[in-house]
Amino acid sequence: MSPKVSIIMGSISDMPIMEAAAKFLDEMNIPFEINALSAHRTPDKVLDFARNAHTRGVKVIIAGAGGAAHLPGVIAALTPIPVIGVPIKSSNSIDGWDSILSILQMPSGIPVATVALDGAKNAGILAAQIIGTGEPQVQQDVINFKKTLGEKVVKANKDLEQIKFKNKTN
Repeated sequence: MSPKVSIIMGSISDMPIMEAAAKFLDEMNIPFEINALSAHRTPDKVLDFARNAHTRGVKVIIAGAGGAAHLPGVIAALTPIPVIGVPIKSSNSIDGWDSILSILQMPSGIPVATVALDGAKNAGILAAQIIGTGEPQVQQDVINFKKTLGEKVVKANKDLEQIKFKNKTN
């Protein structure tokens, strides 16, 4: 089975954040791979990966990085497939803002879809939505997932009805 999504990160220390994307893709039965690649420490491997991912059947790349966070942008510059950037608040981060801005502020022609700080689950969901545009079963699985989100809100409101306050009107 070939991966449809590639999850990459600057170092293994990013795995606690990036595993949320992997868990979601697993739930959606979307084949994926996970690798550590560093734009700064393994630039030749990054170059090879980015230039060849599409030839291996990869449809979307989720790239997580902290600090200067160059990995998603470098990948996007070298590949024809969509890249979703996950800014990660790392130990050398400036509250994550350096990562957010490094991924978000890409030059014209080199887009990187960017999710929230440490938002790997949303990256997984977005990857599934992209895959779903060409695969009806994946699209239906995403529809079902989103339906459960609404059901959770309906249940929360039923639970809130049970909470009593002297001046509560509902």
